[in-house]
Amino acid sequence: MAHQEDDIKQLVLFQFKTELAKELDSILSFWSKYTVDEDNGGFYGSVSNDNIPDTAAPKGIVLYSRILWTFSSAYGMNPKPEYLGMAKRAYEYILNFFIDKKFGGVYWSVDEKGHMLDGKKQIYRLGFCIYGLSEYYKISNDEEALEAAIALYNLVESKSFDKEQNGYVEAYARDWSGINDLRLSEKDNNERKTMNTHLHIVEGYANLFAVWPDDTLRKQIENLLWLFLHYFFNNNNHHYNLFFDDEWNLKSSLQSYGHDIEAAWLLQQCAELIKHDEHIETFRRLAVPVAAATNEGLDKDGGLWYEFEPGKNLLITEKHSWPQAEAMIGFYNAYQLTGNENYLRQSLHSWEFVKRYIKDNQNGEWYWGVNQDYSVMNKDKAGFWKCPYHNSRACMELMGRIAY
Repeated sequence: MAHQEDDIKQLVLFQFKTELAKELDSILSFWSKYTVDEDNGGFYGSVSNDNIPDTAAPKGIVLYSRILWTFSSAYGMNPKPEYLGMAKRAYEYILNFFIDKKFGGVYWSVDEKGHMLDGKKQIYRLGFCIYGLSEYYKISNDEEALEAAIALYNLVESKSFDKEQNGYVEAYARDWSGINDLRLSEKDNNERKTMNTHLHIVEGYANLFAVWPDDTLRKQIENLLWLFLHYFFNNNNHHYNLFFDDEWNLKSSLQSYGHDIEAAWLLQQCAELIKHDEHIETFRRLAVPVAAATNEGLDKDGGLWYEFEPGKNLLITEKHSWPQAEAMIGFYNAYQLTGNENYLRQSLHSWEFVKRYIKDNQNGEWYWGVNQDYSVMNKDKAGFWKCPYHNSRACMELMGRIAY
């Protein structure tokens, strides 16, 4: 009986991996077919749910950095020339149009012709740029890409790192002077230090370390992981705290289910990349209770709700695409750590939810998300924030993890 159950599980895993490989190809094909801007270079700043590009839409560095990472990583897994071409296209556009040659760093956005629109220095986006440039260096051995990544890392350390209180300040003006509005987006709290930015700094730093194992960089990664243990991780409820002031006073009780489950596996991976035994043990241990806490945001249909505000007992009843992708990885990671097949089922349920409600089976790619009544959210399918990063990474990450 046990042998038969094992055979069934292996068949399920084989099917899961096969579907993920097909989905990855579908996602990458969509971006190659519908987002390339042949007239102005690079990629369109926005593409609608009907696959219609807004040729005049601003182009954002987060979008370009994530395209760069995605196609570089895909090429590393499957060296198709078209993947390399897409990665190179993103890389060259970043170097030619987003790099701030006067003050250093990268612009937040440019117009459709590549002229600067917003020169704000949001540290979050520098983390993503480091992430993408490092991945591109892995497949190209282009020393200029590595040098650009290192330059951005040094800039983050010299400008954003708080030498007195520790951590990284959220944002600056173009010339690196202080600004009043530090928010990453309109929905965020206007606070000096955030979990989201620190998560993507450590992600970018760890990817850079994989190609440039510098001792000082390693120490800063270790410090970032320490910050997550001592400030961001909430020992009482096993969620991650999101917003702080300079002195690390907690400024919000908001819970983000997507960021919880993303951090559950990603911080563990960062610890593993730098081979820090103590941090590896700690973040493997924490990954499971964080995954369990994320269960609070699961609906009966397998979808993950967006956010919850305990102080107001307010659940944001939207199911965005990216938390579903992170849930697929985070729950599978918990299954790998524990052998508890409930977590495997949760990962599979997340994928089933995506196939049923999030994936656009007619026009390709994933919708931004769905509302409580399953109506599709009227937001772009490709754009400033909607990128081929979370969903393609989920496919690649799981394809690498699934053994049968």
